[in-house]
Amino acid sequence: MQYQTVKKGIFLHRPNRFIAQVEMEGRTETVHVKNTGRCRELLIPGVTVYLEESANPNRKTRFDLVAVEKGELLINMDAQAPNQVFREWAQSGAFRSELTLLRPETTWGKSRFDFYWEGGGKKGFVEVKGVTLETDGLALFPDAPTERGVKHLEELTVCRQAGYEAAVCFVLQMAGMTAFAPNDHTHPAFGDALRRARDAGVEVLAYGCRVWPHRLELDRPVPVLLDHDAG
Repeated sequence: MQYQTVKKGIFLHRPNRFIAQVEMEGRTETVHVKNTGRCRELLIPGVTVYLEESANPNRKTRFDLVAVEKGELLINMDAQAPNQVFREWAQSGAFRSELTLLRPETTWGKSRFDFYWEGGGKKGFVEVKGVTLETDGLALFPDAPTERGVKHLEELTVCRQAGYEAAVCFVLQMAGMTAFAPNDHTHPAFGDALRRARDAGVEVLAYGCRVWPHRLELDRPVPVLLDHDAG
């Protein structure tokens, strides 16, 4: 996926989960944060951030905060990006070579999944999770307790039991990760749910990304350490 006009700034403060104060070209700008998560390990005063300028002249905020530098690591923190890069990747044939249909935001029963797909006589559902938390090259999810995430895994298990293919894909919004693991220290229930889903036949995928200030692409798979205690 490609961003348009991207500019550099210095993060100052985050008054709430929707906006941040950023120093840009000698002035303080209020910008929209495209990630409502905590991101406390990323948004530290003084770090370099990257902002996309909106094409809408009527918006209250002129810029969207989309990426941040964490030392030498550039992390995309746009919460909408993982679904977009997964869709581009899947449509290229990399997910299923026989793919004939990929439909976003599809309801099945009482559940709503990020993607529904068909191909080669098979049908399936995929949930996509963006990952921005890392420790010494190990990518971790979630960065805060997520009952919604647990529910998604339970719903994928039901789909699998009903005869559909089912997968959860963790999109690591950074490069160079050695592995992915559930963050059992922060939310053990999510890790337990992920292992139960794996045991029920839900496919667990994790892919790193190639990251630039103006662009994000899905890259290579990384090992998934489901039985690793990340605490």
